[in-house]
Amino acid sequence: MNDEAIKEQIKSELQQHQKMSTKKVIKRAFFVLLGAIMMALGIEVFLVPNMIMDGGIVGISIILYNLTGIKLGVFIFLLNIPFFFLGYKQIGKTFAVSTVFGISILSLATNYLHTVAAFTSDMLLATVFGGIVLGAGVGLVIRYGGALDGSEILAILLNKRFPFSVGEFIMLFNVFIFAWGGFVLGWDRAMYSVLAYVIAFKTIDIVIDGFDESKSAWIISDKDREIGEAILARLGRGVTYLKGEGGYSGDDKKVIFCIVTRLEEAKLKSIVEEMDPTAFLAVADINEVRGGRFKKRDIH
Repeated sequence: MNDEAIKEQIKSELQQHQKMSTKKVIKRAFFVLLGAIMMALGIEVFLVPNMIMDGGIVGISIILYNLTGIKLGVFIFLLNIPFFFLGYKQIGKTFAVSTVFGISILSLATNYLHTVAAFTSDMLLATVFGGIVLGAGVGLVIRYGGALDGSEILAILLNKRFPFSVGEFIMLFNVFIFAWGGFVLGWDRAMYSVLAYVIAFKTIDIVIDGFDESKSAWIISDKDREIGEAILARLGRGVTYLKGEGGYSGDDKKVIFCIVTRLEEAKLKSIVEEMDPTAFLAVADINEVRGGRFKKRDIH
């Protein structure tokens, strides 16, 4: 291929990428906007009116708001400025732009919602639902390439190097924030705040990892065709046949790969045991399934 042809191919690929990136930018902006508003709702209509703390930079902002009376949104934006640059240098321009956009919306939304009456004055209800709404908002923004708190930026960076989830890192940061908040707002409020984040960080992980409750199954059997046809006929799920080689024996192995829902797992195991009791079966969780032909086929 000559230089001109290569240039034309690169130009064509860039044009296609730009078309895709426009759609992705719109989608990302929408979900970052939605996530920021959800977090603001969790803060202003559940947590702050009941003197329950958030964590990270937002948690520090809540403490400073209670000490000074200056608007919460001002602290949220100003204290996050150093992390904008950290996110830009360590993660990338797109991430930094998404983060600036998300935190700007969060700051404005908290100021706007500050005059809205609390949904509930019950401490337990505020803790549970505040944690869920806040965690869902944070997770949504992280999932679509941004962050709403400087501690989240650190958590995302650490998540790449250590075997802990983003939510677990955020919870660790918050322990120190809650300890400080206990001296300012009271230890009962600090304990409610910890409970809210136990709920929130699990919600963050669920939103980031996906809502699909799917299972991947690997089956090694000499009766691969019989098992595959049974899965197709009785579960309505497609299968893929793979060729393998035993690491010890060197014998050819026939492998079946398929994806089923959590509720279909027991039926799959029953089919495999019925067709070949000696078959090897490995089942693993899958957070998300995209593309292919995962849709269930009709069975009669």
